[in-house]
Amino acid sequence: MVASSLIAGCAVGPDFKRPAAPEVSDYTPHPITSTVATEHVAGGEAQRFATGGDIPGDWWTLFHSKPLNELIEQSLANNHDLKAAQAALSVARENVLAQRGSYYPSVAASFSASRQRQAGTISPTPNSDTFQYNLFTPQVSVSYAPDIFGLNRRTVESVQAQEQAVRFQMIATQITLSTNVVAAAVQLAALQAQVDATRELVDINTHMVQILRDQSAKGYASGLDLAAQESQLAQTNATLPPLLKQLAQQRDLLAVLVGQFPGQASEQSFDLAKLQLPQDIPVSLPSTLVAQRPDVLQAEANMHAASAQIGVAIANRLPNIVLSANTGSTALAMNQLFKSGTGFWGIGADITAPIFQGGTLLHQERAAKAAYVQAAEQYRSTVMTAFQNVADSLVALDQDAAGLKAAAAAEVAAKRTLDLSQRQWKAGYADYLSLLNAQQTYQQARINLVQAQANRYADTAALFQALGGGWWNRADLAQDKNEK
Repeated sequence: MVASSLIAGCAVGPDFKRPAAPEVSDYTPHPITSTVATEHVAGGEAQRFATGGDIPGDWWTLFHSKPLNELIEQSLANNHDLKAAQAALSVARENVLAQRGSYYPSVAASFSASRQRQAGTISPTPNSDTFQYNLFTPQVSVSYAPDIFGLNRRTVESVQAQEQAVRFQMIATQITLSTNVVAAAVQLAALQAQVDATRELVDINTHMVQILRDQSAKGYASGLDLAAQESQLAQTNATLPPLLKQLAQQRDLLAVLVGQFPGQASEQSFDLAKLQLPQDIPVSLPSTLVAQRPDVLQAEANMHAASAQIGVAIANRLPNIVLSANTGSTALAMNQLFKSGTGFWGIGADITAPIFQGGTLLHQERAAKAAYVQAAEQYRSTVMTAFQNVADSLVALDQDAAGLKAAAAAEVAAKRTLDLSQRQWKAGYADYLSLLNAQQTYQQARINLVQAQANRYADTAALFQALGGGWWNRADLAQDKNEK
């Protein structure tokens, strides 16, 4: 009994061990602790990176935008890709529960009823010497396969790891969805600002055309100046349709992200000036990143499943024992069932050992080991990509801040140049081409400033995503966090 218990306690194949965290102290060659600030510009605040800080589960609330918060909550409740990922997790969990049934004996009940006639040339089956009779047989059968070499345990271990992989895939889908909503809202605000700036420039150019037409009629301006201004107006007008198309497409994208048809979505309006740039951003330690990034955890779960499959392949090459028992009753009439003398029972044990399979089982074991190596390399690649994502986001935010400062300075200089050019042209101290160049420079400077502002917001959201999105601080996602 003790020996059988010891045998039942072992499982062939390797026991999975979590990979150690990479021995890396920082994400970038030169640590980035803060960014430069740009005064009097929306999104121009300095950002400080708190190493070792914890990311909130609802990190998007750091932008302090009620419309944005409502959109994200709506997307988490209604997005169909997320619902599909949640359904896939339910499938994986049910598969685990189904596989756990292999731990227990299988019990089946059956009842058969037949009427038959035996040939007269052989002895009749019933002891009443009748050749034609009815036969009723109720029966209960029990079978059990002792998990001596751990085949069932390794199989359950594998499907449990697969469930974890699906779970982390669902979490990654949720984090990506939240990030996409923020990015879409930021892009919507940027496009709206560019449309507003372009329309303002159209008004300025239209006014200038009217002035030049009046002056040309009086002989104070040349036809060349009028033609140049009309060309500038046409070019500015030509930039509006592409911007409006992108704006409409962003609205459609936001509608689909929150689970609505484009035609049913309400008109959402976002203003970059009303978004607050998160200033104190927690940055997880490199050793912590691998324990919280859902894609890394998914790759680890795949590696675990592959490890368990090695044990499954080894166990398939070993003997398999099945214990069975059955009991029941057989009678020629229903009212005779369960009377004395009608019962039967039987117990048995079967052992099956593969002897020759043409190399099938051997190569299946080798394939399982190769699949584990593949999963391990994919895990390492995923870890490196995770570190790259964080490094790229940190560098992007650092350069975004510098880019915004330069864009703001360029916009101020371009506006000052345009104002001076307009006054000098009206006073007759500058030719019209100088004014035209100032208008074009200012138009581009306005658009560059808007894009620089949008980059800071979007890349801040990308950093939160790269660090794992804080899912472990959400009650609906953190359950069973430590189960592997």
